[in-house]
Amino acid sequence: MLHIPRWRIIAVIIVTILGCLWALPSVLPQSVREQLPAFLPRAAVNLGLDLQGGSHLLFEVESKAVYQARMETVLDDGRQSLRAVRRPGDTGARENPIAFTASKVSDDGTTISFTITNPADLAEARTRIEALGAPIDSGGGQLAGTDLEVTTAGNVITAVLTEQARTALTRRAVSQSIEVIRRRIDETGTREPSITRQGVDRIVVQAPGESDPEQLKRLIGQTAKLTFQMHDTSVTPEEAAAGRIPPGSELLAQPSEPLEPFLLVRQRAIVDGESLVDAQGSFDSQTGEPVVTFRFNGAGARAFGRATEQNVGRRFAIVLDDEVISAPSINEPILGGSGQISGNFTTESAAELGTLLRAGALPAPLKVLEQRTVGATQGDAAIRAGMIASVIAMVLIVVFMIGAYGFLFGGISILALTVNLILIIAAMSVVGATLTLPGIAGLILTIGAAVDANVLIYERMREEELSGRSSGMAIDAGFKRAIVTVLDANVTALLTALILFAFGSGPVRGFAWTLSIGVITSMFTAIIMTQMLVVWWYRSRKPKKLPI
Repeated sequence: MLHIPRWRIIAVIIVTILGCLWALPSVLPQSVREQLPAFLPRAAVNLGLDLQGGSHLLFEVESKAVYQARMETVLDDGRQSLRAVRRPGDTGARENPIAFTASKVSDDGTTISFTITNPADLAEARTRIEALGAPIDSGGGQLAGTDLEVTTAGNVITAVLTEQARTALTRRAVSQSIEVIRRRIDETGTREPSITRQGVDRIVVQAPGESDPEQLKRLIGQTAKLTFQMHDTSVTPEEAAAGRIPPGSELLAQPSEPLEPFLLVRQRAIVDGESLVDAQGSFDSQTGEPVVTFRFNGAGARAFGRATEQNVGRRFAIVLDDEVISAPSINEPILGGSGQISGNFTTESAAELGTLLRAGALPAPLKVLEQRTVGATQGDAAIRAGMIASVIAMVLIVVFMIGAYGFLFGGISILALTVNLILIIAAMSVVGATLTLPGIAGLILTIGAAVDANVLIYERMREEELSGRSSGMAIDAGFKRAIVTVLDANVTALLTALILFAFGSGPVRGFAWTLSIGVITSMFTAIIMTQMLVVWWYRSRKPKKLPI
């Protein structure tokens, strides 16, 4: 009737001991934690920005760069289409070339124009330009036309990026930027950063424990757009410096080469940073200087190998954020899909560039609108207030449980609640969760709600004993019949916490995280541990009547 399997007893003991070991570092000073033996855990609970301080940054995504990148692609494709140059993937017969005298992107990056030489070609030219538009998804898989609005005025064909396309590009750029920022911050070891969208084109970053916002801003704000582009030798360096730049090429700065401060390269990249699968700061095996080693994925390796095979003897430029950091010559085909970047790096800058390339490039530059360092003074006050509230909650619960159910059963529930708090702290330490001010509120709520299960079980025992059952049968029925209600209440609370965690952000997630862990540990201590202690007492004393 009242039998506790041996494995369950062993499990409770092991979990309690491990919980105490993992929770211990959180109540010890840093100096003491560092002196703990190597086999003991040293990780303490991470405190959020509102408790330990950190850096707060507000960024704005420069949408103009996103628009310009899209329209420059359309411009390049439009030139090839009008010249009837076959593009990769094109099939069928080649079209007739159409002559044009000028093509450019507007200053705001949203408009391109082509001046057609022969008016008879206007209709065909417009058809080819319209074909370059990309479909826009209006939601639910429904297409809302293309992202280009093409008009004709005289001999000039104009393509404008639609307002709907601009909004979609901005939202996509913000979403991509948030993921890139998260990967970059994770590389630094900062736990549980808060990265949220604000409005249409702004991003708020809060990094607990990061006291230097300048370093964080430098890591986050660098676009880190890496491309490999061929050197253009169709004009001399002097002609390029004088402004005679061929269509489809660009003149980029080359700071690492004082004798050749600018380099003319083709705009279309051989391969870009999106094809990288790894990048690490390292050292050159021959010179010992810091370098960055990189490795492409399969598609990138094939494209890079094909380009180097076709251009042996020529130079190609390794471009980072519109600056040439290296321009080596292709002595032989590079078919392995890996290589290294050299460019007067220090050990720190090589490691930082490796971090940026691994995390990926930002789709657009970020402008810092606000930055500040949050001190931990308010956090100390919040922690003290939370501890006071927790102590008050514990005292009230102790008084209630002992007054309602006596020293024995009330004491068992208090012991289970104490172990529950230890397990919550241990679980947060193990998984690296961050304790925030709302998290403290969730912890206090857990303290109050954790004894609900004990109250339901004890009240059921009373009812069973009053109905004439023996004390042993009352204990057995109390646990078996109350457990359904207990599980129902806790599962409902857990689902609520998971919904808050999934759809919330920042403080809401901190509250949901603490509440989720508290619900799980509460079911363990209030049901399994309490039952084990009550059964131990009953089997050792064999009472005729329960002191409850």
